[in-house]
Amino acid sequence: MKLLLDTHVLLWAAAGSGLSANAVGLISDPDNELHFSAASIWEIAIKASLGRPEFALDAGVFRRELLESGYEEVSIAGSHAVSGLPDLHRDPFDRMLIAQAMVEGITLLTADRAVLAYPGPVRSAL
Repeated sequence: MKLLLDTHVLLWAAAGSGLSANAVGLISDPDNELHFSAASIWEIAIKASLGRPEFALDAGVFRRELLESGYEEVSIAGSHAVSGLPDLHRDPFDRMLIAQAMVEGITLLTADRAVLAYPGPVRSAL
């Protein structure tokens, strides 16, 4: 299965804490392909610059470490912006991740209950 990890799930996986046993199993399964979004790196960089403690890391270093660990990056494309998402959630980063999952045929792994309300390839990390 192809999994796109949302920003918080990426951070929790890197920290080795905060994830359910189900999410740990999905992430550690060697048969699953792990992906991260360029939008998550952008979100981390912005929120780190705003002094948000849960994002206190260097986004560039984090991106490099993800790539070195075998994660694949999903770039942002125009097709993601015109995916016709229902208006269930206002966070632009989360909306981009949902659109990317839908357009690219990747399952989004998230702990955000608002994101879990979307139809399509969304799976709970709770």
